[in-house]
Amino acid sequence: MNNPDAAKPPVIEVKGLVKQYKRAKEPSVKSISFAVGEGEFFAFLGPNGAGKTTTISILTTTLSKTAGSVHIAGYDIDSQDRQVRDHIGIIFQKPNLDKTLTAEQNIRIHACLYGMYAYRPSYRMMPAEYRERVEHLARIVGVDGSLFKRVDKLSGGMQRKFEVVRSLIHTPHVLFLDEPTQGLDAVARRDLWEYLDKVRREWHTTIFLTTHYIDEADGADTVCLINQGEIALCCPPQEMKQRLGADTLEDAYVDYLRSHGHDPDAGEPALAYAQAGLGGGESRRGR
Repeated sequence: MNNPDAAKPPVIEVKGLVKQYKRAKEPSVKSISFAVGEGEFFAFLGPNGAGKTTTISILTTTLSKTAGSVHIAGYDIDSQDRQVRDHIGIIFQKPNLDKTLTAEQNIRIHACLYGMYAYRPSYRMMPAEYRERVEHLARIVGVDGSLFKRVDKLSGGMQRKFEVVRSLIHTPHVLFLDEPTQGLDAVARRDLWEYLDKVRREWHTTIFLTTHYIDEADGADTVCLINQGEIALCCPPQEMKQRLGADTLEDAYVDYLRSHGHDPDAGEPALAYAQAGLGGGESRRGR
């Protein structure tokens, strides 16, 4: 994936970002800075406890920061958080479609909650613009034949693809993917990435990925490695492999962590908070 828009201003700009949890001895995120260009495929990698989930939770406005600045599509996440949410799509680790509804009903509710359209009780009653957009996205992702099936009748891979459609319905500048292929088999993983690549080419959407499947980051424009709350490396995958003397990105990643005393049993306190919107007053819902 080559970045066609590298000359444009950053669509994500992070400067001096700090997150200090209450009762924690040191910050989970320690004054990190990076930028992501529009249309870029950006992979944010790190072991459990590195600060990865905390960072993506702050960027998606589900967790408050302690210090620093973050701008998404030109908007400040503190003073313009609503505008930020209007410009991002999110696919979290755990699928969150309503399984009692059809795939299209899930998409329709999402579009109406974003204020794109007034809600109508049936697909045929929705505006032609909505129907055309849903069908177009469904064709790109290869799920147009299952739009009106109940979610609980779909495979895990199909559900993930419909989450992609739902997350793109409002044309976000940035699509955040937090472990998007977790729990999928090899075929479903490959299919999903083929469809995400099509979506990126079609809509010029910036992709911000976190994953433990390091091979998924090999096609990224930039790989950013965070460890112990600090940015260790941030460069193209090929450069990272060359700098660490590795044949594959996974080898480079593992070699770096082993050489820097990675603790595989470490955990990250933001994981449960960020996805539940909780955190003893530290999440945005609690502020």
